Amino acid sequence: MIGRVSSTVPCMVALVSRPTLSAGVRRLGFATAVAAVAAIAGALLAAGHAGHGWLWLHWLAKPLATGLVFALAWRVRPAVSPRYRRRVLAGIAASLLGDVLLMLPGDLFVPGLLAFLLAHACFIAAFLGDSRLAAPAWPLAACLAYGAANLALLWGAIGAPLRVPVIVYVTVLATMGGQAVARAWTRRGDAPARLAARGALVFMLSDSVLAWDRFRGPLPWASLWVLAAYYLAMWWIACSVQGVTAENEAA
Repeated sequence: MIGRVSSTVPCMVALVSRPTLSAGVRRLGFATAVAAVAAIAGALLAAGHAGHGWLWLHWLAKPLATGLVFALAWRVRPAVSPRYRRRVLAGIAASLLGDVLLMLPGDLFVPGLLAFLLAHACFIAAFLGDSRLAAPAWPLAACLAYGAANLALLWGAIGAPLRVPVIVYVTVLATMGGQAVARAWTRRGDAPARLAARGALVFMLSDSVLAWDRFRGPLPWASLWVLAAYYLAMWWIACSVQGVTAENEAA
């Protein structure tokens, strides 16, 4: 179990091994990977009543990993733009709030949903800073179709009080993914835009697994799939803050 989770470490560390990233940012990458693995391991070990003694590890490591992602987006230089950095940082901060709300005892699903709704709105604002909404339209249409298909399959399992909040959330999440892909499509050769698009799509995947686990589940190893995809998505979006250096432009 832990061996499978630990595969996240080399994956995330490899993402920060490029020469354009400072040693401090590479250390942040390693620390984030370790915290993410600890959060996943804590969630898996705490599954079932016998493992509740491990919840402390999950509660400590889950917000820590997101906080380290925030630190990465804060530190990377140069930024695509100060406005892009601010909006991505706001999205990561809202995600951190959502992390805390969703892991606390009690059913705080709707407040957590609202926090992540705000996060996606911030990411959409970041992507719209240098691109037009739904230009081209096919990525947004594809992401909305994916969200609608998931909703249709889960509809009978979603309680009536949650249906409107879930519809709104899925629409905003799909818009975030579609806009990120549209932006990358129009900015071909722009590595930060591609990173943001990957992160947005993997974020959609993470939330899809979470929804199936909550409404149709439980799914085997759900915490592994949800959190591994979530941290990878956040990492890619945070890395998309870094613009192209003068050396790379010259090359």
